[in-house]
Amino acid sequence: MTTILYSHPACLEHDPGSGHPERPARLEAVLGALDAEAFAALERREAPRAEREQIARVHPRAFVDRLLESIPPEGYSGLDMDTIVSPGSGEAALRAAGALCAAVDAVMAGEADNAFCAVRPPGHHAEPERAMGFCLFNNVAVGAAQARAAHALQRVAVVDFDVHHGNGTQAMFWDEPELFFGSTHQMPLYPGTGSPDERGVSGNIVNFPLPPMAGSEEFRAAMGEGVLPALRRFAPEFLLVSAGFDAHQADPLAQLRFHDEDYGWATKELKRVAEDCCSGRLVSTLEGGYDLSALASSAAAHVEALMAA
Repeated sequence: MTTILYSHPACLEHDPGSGHPERPARLEAVLGALDAEAFAALERREAPRAEREQIARVHPRAFVDRLLESIPPEGYSGLDMDTIVSPGSGEAALRAAGALCAAVDAVMAGEADNAFCAVRPPGHHAEPERAMGFCLFNNVAVGAAQARAAHALQRVAVVDFDVHHGNGTQAMFWDEPELFFGSTHQMPLYPGTGSPDERGVSGNIVNFPLPPMAGSEEFRAAMGEGVLPALRRFAPEFLLVSAGFDAHQADPLAQLRFHDEDYGWATKELKRVAEDCCSGRLVSTLEGGYDLSALASSAAAHVEALMAA
């Protein structure tokens, strides 16, 4: 099983300021964990910049241009109370989106079975015309659009197990019956979306919210009895994963109680669906996760499962 790891040093240069939870140390922790001997077989590639036209498939071009032009030459600028940009943020955002496009291309070309994009800023909260929730561009949606536009695929799925609901991805997929979005997440919690009755234009959105303090049993039931069967019924031609690790019991920003092993299990189950439906084609990208130790060990469990035969 060949797995490509996409990242870029520019993703460490997005600095939202002292004390912000979405800090460069998050990516350092993930990359440090993936430097272990167990990951020696990973093929490591630098994430290219996304072209503005690739991002403009899911965000209006005027929004893309406006956001990149808003990056300050020095200091910090707030796009909202939580989403802060600094001089390196534009390049980081282009590399993060570009990683998804490159990963989709590589998997479609048969250069790898799957890929993990260790990038930041994250993306799943970014709506078509709004950066929010630490997110600038919706990386996973850019990847889905690349699969359709560059490779003539129709049915593309995203599964999101971040503790926060991926409102941006849901908004982008809502009116597209050949795009599927499935999510487990805590509710109530930011951003307030993700109830089970949010189902999209054709039932192509499936949400399985979990109450505070839910743990492994509840997560595996939501995935095994809800998200995964719906995903199989959709029968994607390509599967993308918004891999947030902030539902871990050690994470400070929410109240779910997942363990490293849960992420390994979920990854294996998602791989199984990909193998059955779309020749194993799967690309995953980093979303949340704010306790550095838990983030590192959870991401390691996820990538280990991607690499397993």
